[in-house]
Amino acid sequence: MTDSTQGAPPPGAEYWSPPGPGRAGPVSSAQRSDGAGPARLGGDLAATSQTRPMPMVPSPGVPGRPGDSDPRDPRSGGAGNSDVGRDGERAQAEPPPVPAAGRREGARSGGKKRAGRDLPAAIGVGLGLGVVIAASLFVYKPAFVGVVVVAVVVGLWELTSRLAERKDIRVPLVPLAVGGTAMVVAGYARGAEGAWVAMALTALAVLVWRMTDSAEQYLRDVTAAVFAAFYVPFLATFVALMLAADDGAWRVLTFLLLTVVSDTGAYAVGWRFGSHKLAPRISPGKTREGLLGAVVFAMAAGALCAHFLIDDGIWWQGLVLGFAVAVTATLGDLGESMMKRDLGIKDMGTLLPGHGGIMDRLDSLLPTAPVVWLLLVVFVGSG
Repeated sequence: MTDSTQGAPPPGAEYWSPPGPGRAGPVSSAQRSDGAGPARLGGDLAATSQTRPMPMVPSPGVPGRPGDSDPRDPRSGGAGNSDVGRDGERAQAEPPPVPAAGRREGARSGGKKRAGRDLPAAIGVGLGLGVVIAASLFVYKPAFVGVVVVAVVVGLWELTSRLAERKDIRVPLVPLAVGGTAMVVAGYARGAEGAWVAMALTALAVLVWRMTDSAEQYLRDVTAAVFAAFYVPFLATFVALMLAADDGAWRVLTFLLLTVVSDTGAYAVGWRFGSHKLAPRISPGKTREGLLGAVVFAMAAGALCAHFLIDDGIWWQGLVLGFAVAVTATLGDLGESMMKRDLGIKDMGTLLPGHGGIMDRLDSLLPTAPVVWLLLVVFVGSG
């Protein structure tokens, strides 16, 4: 395709042909298309190596180039170059320099750290979730079990949807949702043994359910399904195990408070002082300073919770509990970041404005639940 079929050049789109044998002065794109040079401006480099066009730029003071002052160009005191004067416009000049004050102001605004999410929306959603959790936790325990079940089912839906979209992994949601509900309810009603039995039956149900589809990628799909069953509902079952104790509501509240405080401490300290990356290949935003903030904040909150909220709790037990929560919450966040990197997504969902999806809020809670449950059993008993 020649230049003539690609549309006329914009005003002022002439080209300068460097001095050489048989060439001098400005050459327009129209002249090149009729034999004065290669017909295609973006063609083969070998074809244009002798007459490579260069964009017209003002070069005052260099004779014979566009922008020269000519006594015949009425716009510069004379007629100037005929190719330039034909279109009635000159090449675009460089923008005026930015004042020093403007540069300083731009540097200050550009260097300011900004949060990566809609903070007002995140705070509003967080407060709303907190009200729902507190009301169900202290008014009627089975209602809180229902809240956990809803979170588990929605989390499974988000995870299986992303696996199907990004990796074409077909994980059966129905047996996972039913089995996940059974795990949480069994854990609350029958303890750890009931949760393990429900987990085993869920895995068996997934194997059978997937048999109704083709044999292609069967092993991959059921492996992902068993992982999903363990990662979301089974780990969430330890929240139900904590709730079943006599002071279960306070144990669950301690678990939630420490996790939130750990995340908040990591965010606040990392945003203000963070400079050394913790795991740049997994989560570039996390810093060592943020991890230190999470540990300090969680240990302080743990000492207070163990003393005031947990029956027979001792402050030093809260220090241990807070340290463990900071570590497991960070590892859980990094683990889900690794999954999201593999899937090529930023968030698991969009259900919660300012937060992402349910799974983006459960990432630090799920691996922390069994650790808190175990430490509380060791420190003060199962209740």
